[in-house]
Amino acid sequence: MAYIHNGRISRQDYFGVVETGTADLVNEATIFNACSISKLLTGLLVMVLVEKGILDLDEDVNRRLLAWKVPENEFASMKKVTLRRLLSHQSGIIDPKDSFSELNSSFSYPSMIELLEGKTPYCKTAAAVSIEPGSEFQYSDTGYCIIQQLIEDATGKPFEAAAYELIFQPLRMENSSFPTNIFEEAQKHFACGHNKDGEVLNGRYSIYPYPAASGLWTTPADLAKLPIELFHSLKGKSKTGISALNAKEMIHSHGQKWTGLGVFLEGAEEELEISSLGWGIGYQSMLVGYPHLESGLVIMTNTDQGVHQLNGIIGEIYHASTF
Repeated sequence: MAYIHNGRISRQDYFGVVETGTADLVNEATIFNACSISKLLTGLLVMVLVEKGILDLDEDVNRRLLAWKVPENEFASMKKVTLRRLLSHQSGIIDPKDSFSELNSSFSYPSMIELLEGKTPYCKTAAAVSIEPGSEFQYSDTGYCIIQQLIEDATGKPFEAAAYELIFQPLRMENSSFPTNIFEEAQKHFACGHNKDGEVLNGRYSIYPYPAASGLWTTPADLAKLPIELFHSLKGKSKTGISALNAKEMIHSHGQKWTGLGVFLEGAEEELEISSLGWGIGYQSMLVGYPHLESGLVIMTNTDQGVHQLNGIIGEIYHASTF
């Protein structure tokens, strides 16, 4: 766990072991699977590129997509798919059932083009607009895969390279990456995943081959630097170049009162809470932040308890914490 107070990491706590049955204790260098908290990082990366004039929140994404385009159909012609709608899960693109599973070593690592065209076991249906954009909320990993492809086309760089250059480096997130394989020499730093019975996963780690949507591996302290950067940006003190205006866009309601850009919202004014949840095979995490109080908490675990974060140990810690 990493606690945030007055816009900085004020305390870190570590409990348990990297792998059950061993004496390898979790410590400040232990790296966890952040899963869907990756979407917060993607939101910040988008805002950096908006500041640079490389991306625009409200234009049709097909204007800058090169290698793949959102297919034209009756729904896409009603309103356009934009970054604002993709980031807030209101693009009209719905994930197919049972899609976006963990990496399977029997299959090759998918490219975003293959995935968006429905040519992989991870998403067997081609991405398309299924309902009118902006009409309703539909949580969508597909949408963030489109954002990834857009970032790569607009910058001419792999998503991982853009994230490293524009987020990891300026924020000094030295223990963060998007691994496609966890090699033996690095395994001592990576927490093995466990099921609800405390058993180690087959293969020990679950990797998601969709970096922008759920591919981030990091430490609680590194992850805490993301909300801290957002807090600082709101005060005009960004390390990545995000203006106060665009930082406010991230924590402003879009379509739904609880949906920001890359984050979810609760409360208002001084008590506004932003949150992001990560839940994958063998791992659960939660990030909460209070932008106007400049406080927050990051909790990362290497066990999937099989219940929503707020109904398990993460929820107990969250409800017992004061901000």
